[in-house]
Amino acid sequence: MTAPQVVATDLDGTLLRSDGSLSDRTRSVLAGLDDRGIHVVFVTARPPRWLAAVAGAVGGHGLAICLNGSCVVEVATGTVSQVHGFDAPALAEVVADLRAALPGVELGLERPSGAVFDPHYTHDHHAPADAHRSTVEDHLDEPVGKLLARLTSMPDDAFFARVESVIGARAQLAYSGATGLAEMTAPGVSKAAALARWCTGHEVDARDVWAFGDMPNDLPMLTWAGTSFAVANAHDAVLAAATHITASNDDDGVAQALEGLLVP
Repeated sequence: MTAPQVVATDLDGTLLRSDGSLSDRTRSVLAGLDDRGIHVVFVTARPPRWLAAVAGAVGGHGLAICLNGSCVVEVATGTVSQVHGFDAPALAEVVADLRAALPGVELGLERPSGAVFDPHYTHDHHAPADAHRSTVEDHLDEPVGKLLARLTSMPDDAFFARVESVIGARAQLAYSGATGLAEMTAPGVSKAAALARWCTGHEVDARDVWAFGDMPNDLPMLTWAGTSFAVANAHDAVLAAATHITASNDDDGVAQALEGLLVP
């Protein structure tokens, strides 16, 4: 395979181990790519507020495309740019329709300035104890990168199907592996669209990109890139779609696939 100009990789379940750490082996490979002038772009469902926790782990390399493609974050400084959020009136309609169709639904907003969660939002992982709690309808006055929805009284499959039927083409539903969480971005926003936009700005063709992922929200990026890798622990749909399969995230699969690029 021709060496890439860009390596684009998901974080959780792909580059990072199951405990959220980055191995010394993977850290060394990332440094080696930098030395050879190969760009590393992290492409994640994580919001900007969750990058601080991994900034040290990923060594401060390059950029992160966050919120499934809604914005770009400079890892070293936390600077947010290229925000592609919902149109506020359209989002207000989506929120109202979800409330009507799914009584008791718990909603949250991920925005570059910070997250807001309904007062009754119960999932501590996404809404920690110090999270801002307020009715989300009162906080649509700035770009919203991702709308979150949960309903614990409904099985996941039925819930996701109902959400998808309610939002239609007004939002894009993605599944990144978080149990019971419907994650919605604005129409046309995806990891693939954001990565393609960044690559175009840097005169990089899709054929010169290697992409790594594990979950269905990675599929558009994997099918866009010239070369794609699924880690062994990936969702079945990702394993079927990728052009290559590497070892699991806990066995440093991304590093294994990239080490050949560092041979003198």
